[in-house]
Amino acid sequence: MILVGLTGGIATGKSTVAGMFKRCGAVVIDADALAREVVQPGKPAWREIVKAFGKTVLNPDRTLNRPALGTKVFGHPAKLRQLEHMIHPRVAREQRRLTRQAARKDPNAVVIYDVPLLFEAGIDERVDTTIVVTADRETQIARLKKRNGLSRAEALRRINSQMPLAQKRRRANYVLNGTLSLPELREQVGSLLRLLRASA
Repeated sequence: MILVGLTGGIATGKSTVAGMFKRCGAVVIDADALAREVVQPGKPAWREIVKAFGKTVLNPDRTLNRPALGTKVFGHPAKLRQLEHMIHPRVAREQRRLTRQAARKDPNAVVIYDVPLLFEAGIDERVDTTIVVTADRETQIARLKKRNGLSRAEALRRINSQMPLAQKRRRANYVLNGTLSLPELREQVGSLLRLLRASA
């Protein structure tokens, strides 16, 4: 079995690539989905968050109000670290459990761990190899304007708040161009998956 860390920048096409890997038979574990799961109402992480940040971070149905929580931690590094310590270890445990499950089902599985902060959170040290999905800045801006309805300034702020793509590219074992046409990108994903299977 091989565990592959998949990352990219905002609006580079990472989710599209993850979907292609899944359709080609790889097991895809989505870090964002796990993070949403571990903070479900009543779960230990949810209880810690409410205790630390107060009930104002909750929606009427007791789920986390992400924007409200975001305003409390954004621009406050200590509070952000505190929140990460509540969520990240639990996400890591769940990822390990799902990876073991995939390996039991298929000892030659290719497990793709789709994680936005692969390098920033040091998760690259826990995977066998890494893939970065990249795009030029203008494509990122255009996609963010279309997808999220952001202004150019807001899109740039989001892009600039992340580790630069050039830095991620340098640290990656494989780089995929998220601006290729879908058939070209599918072809590249298929080739890379065959390569990963051969090295599993």
